[in-house]
This record gives sequence, C-alpha cells and structure tokens, in this order.
Amino acid sequence: MIIIRKEQTESFEADARDRFFVLMQDHLSRYFPTHCVALGPAGVHRAIQAGIERARQYEIVSECDVCKFIDLQFAFGQYFDSDGTCPWATDVLNDPDIRNPKARIDDLMDKAQAHLSSVQGKGLRR
Repeated sequence: MIIIRKEQTESFEADARDRFFVLMQDHLSRYFPTHCVALGPAGVHRAIQAGIERARQYEIVSECDVCKFIDLQFAFGQYFDSDGTCPWATDVLNDPDIRNPKARIDDLMDKAQAHLSSVQGKGLRR
C-alpha cells in the first residue's frame, strides 16, 4: 500500500498552483497583452490570485473554469461579478438554481458573449 504524507500532498498542490500561474500568465499575455504590460508581472500575478479567490467564492475551481473566470475579469474588470457594471454576471453567479459550477461558468460565458454581441457597433456615430 502506498501512503502519501501531508507534506507530499502539499508539495503536489504547490507544484500544480505554480504551474497554473505560469500557464495563466502565458495565456493572459497572449490574449490581453495591453493589460499585462500595464499591470506588470507582479500585477498580473496578483490579478490571477484574486481571480482564483473570487472564482472559489462561486465554487468555480477547475483550472479550465478558473481560466475562463479570470478571462472575464480581464475583459470586464476585476470586480465584474459584483460591482454592478455587469448585472448579467451577478445574476448568473448568484442564481440558486445553477448549482453545478461548470454549468455556472458556461452560462456566464454565454451571457458575456451575448452582452458583447449586443453592444457591438453601438459606438459613437458620426
């Protein structure tokens, strides 16, 4: 029988967390380069950490789903989920009928896309 000690588990978790941060930094640099330059490496790291913590509040914990949540933070603002600027996000994230975190993030992404589609082309007119 294999026994995994607490220290080993903590080491695995730290390695996974570090790997996720590196992957997210690369991802964000690719898709949000202007934001990343403005924030700098330390700011990007803090934004990722904040995204992980905020996503966890909604029981969004899988790497893929947390990545989507952080993408939404970069696209709509760090507090898009609670500051009132994206009521569609607040509605989805606080909907008691959506119990599955995967369904919650999928619905959130659908609402974000619908929002972007609805505002496209509504810029200043000459």
